[in-house]
Amino acid sequence: MRVFEKVAETLVGLGVRQVFGVVGSGNYDITKALVEHGATYVAARHEGGAASMADAFARVGDSVPAISLHQGCGLTNAITGIAEAAKSGSPMLILTAEVAASAIHSNFRIEQDRLVESVGAVSFRITRETAARDVALAYRIAVTRRIPVLVNLPLDVQGAETTEQFLPSLPGLAALSSLVAPATGAVTRLADLIERSERPVVIAGRGGRNAGPELRELARASGALLATSAVARGLFNDDPFYLDISGGFSTPLAARSIRGADLIISFGSALNMWTMRHGTLIGPEATVVQVDVDPLAPGKHRPISLGVLGDSAVTAAAVTEELQKRGLSRVGYRTEEMAKAIKCEGRWQDVPYEDLGDGERIDPRTLTIALDRLLDKERVVAVDSGNFLGYPSAFLDIPDENGLVFSQAFQCVGLGLASAIGAAYAQPDRLPVLGTGDGGALMASAEMESVVRLGIPLVVIVYNDSAYGAEVHHFGESDHALGLITFPDTDFAAIARGYGFTAATVRTPRDLDPVRQWLAGPRDTPLLIDAKTVSFASWWLEEAFKGH
Repeated sequence: MRVFEKVAETLVGLGVRQVFGVVGSGNYDITKALVEHGATYVAARHEGGAASMADAFARVGDSVPAISLHQGCGLTNAITGIAEAAKSGSPMLILTAEVAASAIHSNFRIEQDRLVESVGAVSFRITRETAARDVALAYRIAVTRRIPVLVNLPLDVQGAETTEQFLPSLPGLAALSSLVAPATGAVTRLADLIERSERPVVIAGRGGRNAGPELRELARASGALLATSAVARGLFNDDPFYLDISGGFSTPLAARSIRGADLIISFGSALNMWTMRHGTLIGPEATVVQVDVDPLAPGKHRPISLGVLGDSAVTAAAVTEELQKRGLSRVGYRTEEMAKAIKCEGRWQDVPYEDLGDGERIDPRTLTIALDRLLDKERVVAVDSGNFLGYPSAFLDIPDENGLVFSQAFQCVGLGLASAIGAAYAQPDRLPVLGTGDGGALMASAEMESVVRLGIPLVVIVYNDSAYGAEVHHFGESDHALGLITFPDTDFAAIARGYGFTAATVRTPRDLDPVRQWLAGPRDTPLLIDAKTVSFASWWLEEAFKGH
């Protein structure tokens, strides 16, 4: 057996079933071997797309994905997607060919390990004698640290013969996750704070997504309202005391309620400027507690009263048990009035607004609310970055915590379309939906061919304001240099049809009939909606600008 075959056998044995990539001479053998051992390979049109596909799959899928890249330029093309994955805590393997150590003058030679380490990933290099052990360790690091891991595959090592007998039988992602139990003293202190509080709020972030039932029980026992960061949206969907998103996307009701809390307990949330609106969602008398498995997380972004090192589910269960021992059971923040308010105004769809549509351009709120009513409820939504971001993220309902791919940790435009492809493979029984701006759609347009070729029934919503809208509203519409960030209108419907999409241009709600027709079937092509939207600063962007 040659080394690349041993690497493929080991990875598939560990549970790597989904691979995205762009094949070149250096990674042809390893990609082919992965497929022969049972992995599914998806060919992207750009390595950056492959990285974003894998990132999305890691967020809402059930296994650790891999990307397969050519040496040198294949990795540099992918680095922005890798940076997003690293900043978001997405476990994935980056299988990258590497020039032989002796090929010191190769055009492809770069310091691949230093490149990925500079954006927060980890690097390994296989050797002929220990290749299987090397990739097993890389897999374990990816899972336990929830981070992208580069596996350098030197060309001279890949093709060498190996007699290595190591064949790991490591369990999957859930079993390898670190279930850190909190210290008894920390549980007692947190229970004390809850007992003294009258209006507690529990906020779950990415690290709390595994703890839905336990956090619900804690909230019931303590009388707390529930909220999530954007990346954990949907975790408490059917709870009558779920405020939806905490932060820039908060509804007015959610913002008032969180700001009125006297105790905020974060489970796996960074409590950064986005989740806490630069700290304005923390009332002057509020006590803040942060629970996380990372000992460096508590207090990283803002002062806290108590940091608890522990897994979200384990910690929540332990605190609930302590409260039950004390006989604590109360209404707290969970009043009938609050339940009624959440039912009436807890969703953005229920918040009144002035429709700014003028017949030529549609209000993005009107558009998104209408699409929310039309599209399948079983959906997975991916979003790109820009002024439009809040509309698909907060106005489109999702079925659960695996219904939104929120690739915003690096705040990069252009990752959305590839993310939607990865989400479609991670959640194949759901309708994939992408919300993107015109800038992001043009940056990622090569992957439109991938959508058609792969037969994905994707709905692409292009919020087309013919500008980099976030910059327009950041620098002001009176700026004399606004031409730097505004553009002539692009006919995305025509572009999409060229790739093989069904497409519709939407200027008013009446223009949505083609969407209804497509939804009625057979959905044998993807659908693109070129929505000519009114340009105005979105509410979340105005909140973000307050921090500058």
